[in-house]
Amino acid sequence: MTDAPARALVEGKGLSKWFESSKGAPVRAVENVSFAIAEREVLGVVGESGSGKSTLGRLALRLLEPSVGAMLFDGQDLAALDATALRRFRRNMQMVFQDPFASLNARMTIGAALEEVIVLHHGVGRREARERARTLLSQVGLSPAFLDRYPRACSGGQRQRIAIARALAPSPRFIVADEPVSALDVSVQAEVLNLLAELKDRLALTMMFISHDLSVVEIVSDRVMVLYLGRIMEIGPTADVYERPRHPYTAALLSAAPGQAARRPIVLQGEIPSPSNPPSGCVFRTRCPFAVSDCAATVPALDAVAPLHLKACIRDDIDV
Repeated sequence: MTDAPARALVEGKGLSKWFESSKGAPVRAVENVSFAIAEREVLGVVGESGSGKSTLGRLALRLLEPSVGAMLFDGQDLAALDATALRRFRRNMQMVFQDPFASLNARMTIGAALEEVIVLHHGVGRREARERARTLLSQVGLSPAFLDRYPRACSGGQRQRIAIARALAPSPRFIVADEPVSALDVSVQAEVLNLLAELKDRLALTMMFISHDLSVVEIVSDRVMVLYLGRIMEIGPTADVYERPRHPYTAALLSAAPGQAARRPIVLQGEIPSPSNPPSGCVFRTRCPFAVSDCAATVPALDAVAPLHLKACIRDDIDV
């Protein structure tokens, strides 16, 4: 990848993930995706529902095994780790899920949930684990009183702060945040985003931030990757991609986003095709207003259009 940072902490190489289907043809959730994330960098991942964002996040943490390709963390091939080694390695990589209530055990107090992770990954006694749990709650802006509460006694924003604290409990270096604010009220979203940005700087975290909300990704990400039907359409520095998108799909997403009235609207026709039967050539061609016959012939390569900025489109003659 010519977009790769000089020193990648997290790197995906040619990742594909296919799921079996009752209809016969496999569901191609992710197809030949390569990326690299530098230490302390936030890579935003955007796209419509069904574009493969969450699947890619789980591949990055080896919560799913790739059908093809490899995931590397600090140069270590995750596929080379056996079950025991992977459990030890998990402390380096954690996930913040979309629904904080579903990701927390309703039968455990907040303190017990945090202490369990701390004891497992750090091997400390219960007393020290309790103190570390207090510190974690303080880091996410909650008082020690939450240690004895159950998730049902907390608001949505508080539960997501607790989920973030639990992800931080093993002292990870890399976090995948999968739609971490989409289930929250708009008034609470900014607070959680500010918290994640603060924690990223304070704890030197590397992040993959997954969202369908382009305005959220613009705020938190250093670079952004645009997925469509499991493939990368465009990837580059966030400011460059937002100010001058080079792929028609990126331009269409941005023109439809709130607060983008000044952009020339690009209206996409129809629905996203089935990942079990993707179009030939460029998977976006069936909805692209700029598609020509050559778009069906071959899968477009990711080509550089500016420093660290790539697009997968054969149309170099259009200004989107």
